[in-house]
Amino acid sequence: MINLRKFVAGAALAIMIGSTMAATPAAANVSQSRTTAPGGAVVEFATDVEPGAIVISASQRRLFYVVGNGVAISYPVAVPKRGKEWSGVTSISSKHVNPDWTPPAAVKADHPELPDLIPGGAPNNPMGTRAMLLDRGEVAIHGTTTKMRASVGTAASYGCIRMRNEDVADLFDRVSVGATVIMQP
Repeated sequence: MINLRKFVAGAALAIMIGSTMAATPAAANVSQSRTTAPGGAVVEFATDVEPGAIVISASQRRLFYVVGNGVAISYPVAVPKRGKEWSGVTSISSKHVNPDWTPPAAVKADHPELPDLIPGGAPNNPMGTRAMLLDRGEVAIHGTTTKMRASVGTAASYGCIRMRNEDVADLFDRVSVGATVIMQP
């Protein structure tokens, strides 16, 4: 049986983010605990963070895009590996489609075989199809390669937040430059 309160909340969410969910089967498929948005799961999310912000839970390996009214869109992510972890507040400094990638010094030291530049759109470019650079040095929220896709859901990066390409494209279209990003342990 459908919980009417959650059904109404799910319907309100579908209206609130309607331009990205309008008339999709996912918008009509409301369950008791969550519904699905094009790139992630719509979940209950109690926070005092402003809508449009991103909250990353390293322990849950999840990124939450705060929609508001107690809900967020949740995406699975790869988080920094041991020794590369970070936490705190930063923001999106820029957004890029099919970005080039220059391996940071720490990555190059561990993988000297890497070229100095991998062009955007190349199948071996670890930035994937989209990247949102953070105001924190050489760190980004970005897509991934087909080979590295299985790392999503693990602690595997040198500081970046790695997403599946379809999820990062969905988030990219929702988030603005200047948006707050909060990394939690």
